Amino acid sequence: MSDVPAEHTADVIVVGAGPAGSTTAYHLARTGLDVLLLEKTAFPREKVCGDGLTPRAVKELIAMGIDISEEAGWLRNKGLRIIAGGNRLQMDWPELATFPEYGLVRKRDDFDDQLARQAVKAGARLYERCNVGTPVVDDRTGRITGVQARLGEEKRPVTFHAPLVVAADGNSTRLSLAMGLHRREDRPMGVAVRTYFTSPRHDDDYLESWLELWDRRGTEPRLLPGYGWIFGMGDGTCNVGLGVLNTTGAFKDLDWRDVLKAWCASMPEDWGYTPENMTGPIRGAALPMAFNRQPHYTRGLLLVGDAGGMVNPFNGEGIAYAMESGRIAAEVVVQAHGRAAARREIALQRYPKVLKDTYGGYYTLGRAFSKLIGNPRIMKIATERGLTHPLLMQFTLKMLANLTDPTGGDAMDRVINGLSRIAPKA
Repeated sequence: MSDVPAEHTADVIVVGAGPAGSTTAYHLARTGLDVLLLEKTAFPREKVCGDGLTPRAVKELIAMGIDISEEAGWLRNKGLRIIAGGNRLQMDWPELATFPEYGLVRKRDDFDDQLARQAVKAGARLYERCNVGTPVVDDRTGRITGVQARLGEEKRPVTFHAPLVVAADGNSTRLSLAMGLHRREDRPMGVAVRTYFTSPRHDDDYLESWLELWDRRGTEPRLLPGYGWIFGMGDGTCNVGLGVLNTTGAFKDLDWRDVLKAWCASMPEDWGYTPENMTGPIRGAALPMAFNRQPHYTRGLLLVGDAGGMVNPFNGEGIAYAMESGRIAAEVVVQAHGRAAARREIALQRYPKVLKDTYGGYYTLGRAFSKLIGNPRIMKIATERGLTHPLLMQFTLKMLANLTDPTGGDAMDRVINGLSRIAPKA
């Protein structure tokens, strides 16, 4: 590789500068590793998301040293308001030693930009408008040794080289597919659709989740396998959307944009969720859940975030797990880099094991949960009866949001942690 320009080589290449990729690049670069962060678009850029961040994600932002003050444009929230079965229950985020007691709201175009800039501050080299195509693979070993890309508006062909590559290129993850890693069909797949409205509810300090999602467009209303959300953005607008499981046959071909429009039309008129108050189009995206692409490490390639199917099957949350998997991947790579070349592979093989130890049992529980809520009768009973028991709902909040103290927690924490430990780590 003596004829390769130095700026096109690194210790690690990270493909994709979303939350997973930027977090990975940040934690790698701050240890002194040379990191290339390749982003196919240019910042700021829009992504489909609820824009609501739970305390899990807040913890990762704090670990990256990002200013999350209100003065810096972050809106704090106190907890979750659940509406279902004619009931309304407002619950604060649990007070834990491991996680902060508040969440945040921030639009994704600005959020992703902030994370990428923080990675650059730590020393990562960011290339925007860098569309990565195929991996460079060593014919002798089958290992990835770089990527081919097209750079800039002129789409100039460039080859980047590194002994390790991190796929943080989202659900479509062309890089993983090119390395032969395909989606597992036995894992749930979700869909998110959302839009923005100008609304007097923009400064709500609770995230709002509607657990009964009715499709009232036909002669008979149908309860759908998913939930609706309303997140005040603090800037005069609300993010309103649906998170739905797309795995059950009866609902597979629904037009979720139409479902969202009908759901918004059922809201009180003074909330403002009407077509004339919509500030942008309805957009949708897939939610790859519960490790739906594996292995998370093979032949020099590590998968983080949506590329590895890290979305929580309980609640559709992806950002926290994207950032956490990025941090975990960086820790493994740093330890591997500190070893003699012949022994690095042993350290790298640890990455999928750490992920399974961390999330495997919990995601198995989440897969069972996703099958249950796919049954409208079970969902109806759960929402009608569950919300009348605040203690049960507090347990449910901890379970769904994955917010427990791993040691020294209360009885709820011990039950949830125990269930996660004994569940198969598939």
